[in-house]
Amino acid sequence: MTDRARVFLTGAAGSWGTRILDEFRDRSDRFDVVALVLPNPRDVAAIRRYEDMSNLEVVFGDLTDYAAVERCVRGADYILHVGAAVSPATDDNPGLAMRVNVGSIRNIVRAVKSQPDPSKISVVGIGTIAESGDRNPPNHWGRVGDPLRVSVFDEYGQSKVIAEKELVDSGLPRWAWLRQTGIFHPGVLEIRDPIMTHSPFEGVMEWVSVEDAARLMVSICEPEVPEEFWNEVYNIGGGESWRLTNWDLQIRMTGALGVKDVRKGYDRNWFATRNFHGMWYTDSDRLEQLVPFRRDTFEGALDRAIRANPGLKMAGRVPAALIKKLVIEPLTRKPRGTMAYLRDHDEDGINAFFGSHEQWHEIGDWSTFWPPRPSRTPLELDLGFDESKPRTSWAADDYRAAADFRGGRLLSKDVRTGDVATSLHWDCQYGHTFNGSPRLVLSAGHWCPECVRDSKNYKRQAEKNQLLAQIEFANASRVDAL
Repeated sequence: MTDRARVFLTGAAGSWGTRILDEFRDRSDRFDVVALVLPNPRDVAAIRRYEDMSNLEVVFGDLTDYAAVERCVRGADYILHVGAAVSPATDDNPGLAMRVNVGSIRNIVRAVKSQPDPSKISVVGIGTIAESGDRNPPNHWGRVGDPLRVSVFDEYGQSKVIAEKELVDSGLPRWAWLRQTGIFHPGVLEIRDPIMTHSPFEGVMEWVSVEDAARLMVSICEPEVPEEFWNEVYNIGGGESWRLTNWDLQIRMTGALGVKDVRKGYDRNWFATRNFHGMWYTDSDRLEQLVPFRRDTFEGALDRAIRANPGLKMAGRVPAALIKKLVIEPLTRKPRGTMAYLRDHDEDGINAFFGSHEQWHEIGDWSTFWPPRPSRTPLELDLGFDESKPRTSWAADDYRAAADFRGGRLLSKDVRTGDVATSLHWDCQYGHTFNGSPRLVLSAGHWCPECVRDSKNYKRQAEKNQLLAQIEFANASRVDAL
């Protein structure tokens, strides 16, 4: 017999997953880990460095294979579902996101329910900041409960919205869903993909280091985690010192590599002005209070990333004009690059990332650029119901008010006061009917699944959805003022 907890970890061969394994290795007296790893050369090479990890069992298989998932769930005390198909790979293969990210959580839920006592298994699912889409200033502060509104073309974000609903309303006795922010790790400095051009300079992100994120996941499996942690949705964020603008991130990374003026390496209008994701959180400290995990500073994480990529130190010695011509400009013209949309007269792409062709022309050059300084004063959206009421007092009137605020209706007649877990029946302004628990709708910000999928028409939806209007029309005012 062993007193160690058994943890089923997915995504163990990824950048985050390997750091989680490092953390579990350091706590080998308390945990046994089973990792489901794809049997491909990249993942096998990544996991091979853990061959000597005495408390690790590796199972080679696929998250979309129920039999493989059930084998790993059997006997587990905790499931840390970190594995996913992510951007930019899913941008080129949209079907992959739905197949892997939705299929895997369904397999995990099904496998847990098949065990003799599902209440003994704690499931942690991972979402993404991409579920909330574009949150540029002045609406750059957010929290769980804000509307889910995924950026155009982002199938990864859409798949995570669906996966989140699958877990929250699964009926499992013990679960948590964590929406992950940008993870800063050495690989961030190596990104060479057109997705770089999608990030607006004035956008924001509350980052977290990969080491802190790994510490969080392993600490969740420790016995001292309070019971109130479970059956909730959280934002993962590094806190105040990790709240950067995208421009801050650019100049701090390139400056650390010896680049004196990053503007010499880019044209200003190569970079999108919208349709990415990122925000600063008003509620990320809550997770830190329940499961303390923050130790890192951005400066420390950046220093480690540079030491892990010694070849990049040459960047400051290479003429900026050469980098611009040979590296950055070709990226902008590859498929999914912003300049490719303009070159190909792709109106959907142009409208998504710039608003219109005319608005792209109005961006200007660096002579009119002013570094963004968004407000550091937290602001919260009105969620359309009385948030001062405890959940144990939520009743039909609260749900009707929330539905009306979103332009729809509560259809269910049999509503039990204080029951936030039972799925209810709703419809939206367009008459789409759907099911969702009060916890999913009021607490987690979900609404009509069909409307969430219709990213191009969020502004039209916002004409009757007051929750959505607080973002959509504020963003329109911001664009008009540029």
